[in-house]
Amino acid sequence: MMAIVGRSWAHLELTYQLVRSRPTVIHAHDVNVLPTAWLAAVLARVPLVYDAHEISTDREGYKSFRRVVGWVEKKLMPRAVGTITTTDARAKFFARAYGIPRPLVLQNRPRLTQVEQSTRIRDELKLDQPWPIILYQGGLQQGRGLPRLVEVAARVPSAYFVFIGGGRQEGELQRLAEQLALSERVRFIPTVALSELPYYTASADIGVQPIENTCLNHFTTDSNKLFEYVVAGLPVVASSLPEISKVVRRHDLGILTTPGNSESLAEALNTLVQDPALRKRYAQNAGIASQHLNWEEQEQALVKLYERVLAG
Repeated sequence: MMAIVGRSWAHLELTYQLVRSRPTVIHAHDVNVLPTAWLAAVLARVPLVYDAHEISTDREGYKSFRRVVGWVEKKLMPRAVGTITTTDARAKFFARAYGIPRPLVLQNRPRLTQVEQSTRIRDELKLDQPWPIILYQGGLQQGRGLPRLVEVAARVPSAYFVFIGGGRQEGELQRLAEQLALSERVRFIPTVALSELPYYTASADIGVQPIENTCLNHFTTDSNKLFEYVVAGLPVVASSLPEISKVVRRHDLGILTTPGNSESLAEALNTLVQDPALRKRYAQNAGIASQHLNWEEQEQALVKLYERVLAG
């Protein structure tokens, strides 16, 4: 009860501060703040832009709230003068679910950061073998295939598995690595500053994205980390979900695996670990693709959306 009261008070305070700041437009990032942003936009008499980075009606951790979320989005999303999402599949979903024009698609791409390859992860973790580093970076959350990835490490010898990030599964993953006697090869780095992350990413050898098809939100994702791996010049091993597959196949970035399948994941990782020439080929393709798959290549679309909103 106290948590609900505290959260409600925080949203009321946010509404007050938004109106008090006399905005020209209010931008709501995901459904958590959509009602607050809509109320502030009404009180301030300014347009609302809604940026839906997730399908929260079918998302890990949101299942008990899905009806409330669906009701909120159905009522408020059509009232936004501009809408944004992250993949074509999600844009189709929102347009059909709520009877709105298809949202602008802005993928979760990072800025193009030129970072030289280094031994940063190897040095920080004191990894003494010259084995390739397989990197997973991002939230350690359910549905992302992370316990499976730890288990697969036992079947991919002569490689280090490094997790960068934090989340609900962090302790579980560390205990699993200990139980499987993999603590020397499966290592963990806590969440690092976003400005520092590219330097860690570029010091790995393979980027892995083993997300599983546990909900519509996962099925329609392309994920931040996929583009972060590309910009860092890493070959990738990724789940063959539609939007992820589209990016990997179009630019020949690595190997796609069957979601939720340990055999497929282990085979793909072993292939790259054992074939430096193949890793080099995919890394070169990532370098080429990074010149297109970055934020700078799509930010003008966001500017044009805001020009239209402000002109209206």
